Amino acid sequence: MNTPLHASDPVQAGLAVVIGGTGGIGAALVTGLRAQGFEVLALGRRTQPSLDYTDASSVDACAQHVADHLALTGLALQRLVVATGFLHGETASGQHAQPERSWQNLGADALQHSFLINAIGPALVMRHFLPLLPRQGRAVAAFLSARVGSIGDNNLGGWYAYRASKAALNQLVHTAAIELARRNKQALCVALHPGTVDTGLSQPFAKTGLQVRPTDEAARDLLAVIEALPPGSSGKFFDHKGLSIGW
Repeated sequence: MNTPLHASDPVQAGLAVVIGGTGGIGAALVTGLRAQGFEVLALGRRTQPSLDYTDASSVDACAQHVADHLALTGLALQRLVVATGFLHGETASGQHAQPERSWQNLGADALQHSFLINAIGPALVMRHFLPLLPRQGRAVAAFLSARVGSIGDNNLGGWYAYRASKAALNQLVHTAAIELARRNKQALCVALHPGTVDTGLSQPFAKTGLQVRPTDEAARDLLAVIEALPPGSSGKFFDHKGLSIGW
């Protein structure tokens, strides 16, 4: 039975890093975290330094940039939010990808790019950024996933690349949470479903009557879930209301 999360102890704000922090929901998360009192570093393809999943070395370089900032300021990295994702648009090779309605629409290029942005890139973030979280005290790494990545919740089919790559992300989050607990039992690593948000990712697929929420509202809900995560929630998958989602 799904039950809402309960509030945790008050935050002692340190540093927050938002990857994908210049996108629609990412920028709203940056604003929300700053309002909570965090110093925030936004990283993405349009920041300096830039973080681009098509260049693996940029992930390493950005992690070093954050590590240098932590050493300089004495802050602790208390929030890591990964707000990147790919559903449709131009791939790294310049082709155009759309969610597949049938297996007849499956193509290697779209599959490769979806896995690059939705799973491989976040996996590299785990490699380089999770070691920057403190070894004691509460810290949260949150990766934006999608309910359609739930295998058990798939009743409609379609959207092969997006579903599969988000399912891969969920497995990566669950696995990383196990390892993270060996370093710091109070650190949490979770997957979060933001709902259908009014961004470029969802706009072409918003249906009449479907609840599409503004980015600031979605960010506020997600940050409330992050703050309410109780002990024992690491490695799990939650929606924007704080309810658990089955794998």
